[in-house]
Amino acid sequence: MKVSRTAIIYGVLVALALGLGLAVNQSPAPSPMPSVDNPGAMGVRALYLYLEESGARVSALREALDGPGLPDGLRTVVVAAPSGRPVTEEEAGALRSWVSHGGTLVYLASREAKAKQPRLDGWLRLSEGPMLTPDSEGLPPKEKDLTGTTVRVWLPVGPMRGLERFRVALDRGITVERPEAVPLAGAKGVAVVWRVPEGRGEVYVLAGTDLAENRRLELLDNLRFWDALAARGPLAFDEYHHGVPPKLEPPSARGLWVFVAQGLLVGLIYAVSRGTRFGPPRPLVVEKHRSALEYVRSLGWLARRSKVERELVPELARQLRRHMHERLGIPLTLPEDEAARMLERSCGLPAADYLATREDLVRTMEQRDIRPSDYARLARQYARIENLITGR
Repeated sequence: MKVSRTAIIYGVLVALALGLGLAVNQSPAPSPMPSVDNPGAMGVRALYLYLEESGARVSALREALDGPGLPDGLRTVVVAAPSGRPVTEEEAGALRSWVSHGGTLVYLASREAKAKQPRLDGWLRLSEGPMLTPDSEGLPPKEKDLTGTTVRVWLPVGPMRGLERFRVALDRGITVERPEAVPLAGAKGVAVVWRVPEGRGEVYVLAGTDLAENRRLELLDNLRFWDALAARGPLAFDEYHHGVPPKLEPPSARGLWVFVAQGLLVGLIYAVSRGTRFGPPRPLVVEKHRSALEYVRSLGWLARRSKVERELVPELARQLRRHMHERLGIPLTLPEDEAARMLERSCGLPAADYLATREDLVRTMEQRDIRPSDYARLARQYARIENLITGR
């Protein structure tokens, strides 16, 4: 089967246009990174903006935590399950020294094995705790959080003062094996928040990033915990260890470039299709139409092969009597002999000829099989009489 050049061009155009359109419409998968730049469900963008808009002195640390990474006057540092870069031995030492001089470290320890930070986990002696049980205590009637559970505050000290319940992920808790560590919140013997004193400062260890994530920030007392921390003084989120992904073009600019590329592609294919053939031109097919004489001959051949239906014979006589009635006023109910005499007076056709034709029709009707030649003879006779009546 031959395919035309135009069909090939249109097919290529449609396929490429659809491909470019899908490339624009495909949105990236939600990021699980608990970064202040991530507005997704598992990001902490909402918390950062909330603290910023409420007047808290909040910032993002985008340099290593040793040396200039910890600016003077900083009161609280939040390290939220970093997975982009490992915390080095020097950074862990700098953090420990900073905490012992009165700083507060909030370490949201990752539950994922690939996102563990050996230096911080080893310093605080962290290990995985038992599994939490489902609990919807405190949720509004219409609030649905099928992947979460409610934990209670056991010891309301520090930023936990005045708080009662947190909403966290339905996952494992955490265990801190340092003897001076105190569990502050959990459920049924499973702790999710610990306080570890370190010199003049303290470390709050949380199981996962649940209290800071965008998806659960407004539930129960999660947000009040961060309000209490921000009220102590400048608070900073560690962004350096999340890594700095390359900045993406704004969606509007990307869509504009794709539109321009589509226009250039269509113009290029149009120019190629108009200027270059995809093969030798095919000869024009001369279409010959059949003449009317061929149709007449075909109908005649069909009539010769077909049998004459008996109903056609008396129809000749009925058709002639209708013409006699319409043209000459001879009633249809008049007997044939009287109709023949009136026809003779009107057209000059001898009554004997009309009656002879009528008798021939009756004899033909009495035959067992009517041959096409008999029907053709009767049709000629009745056609001659009809021509005399109509004046043809």
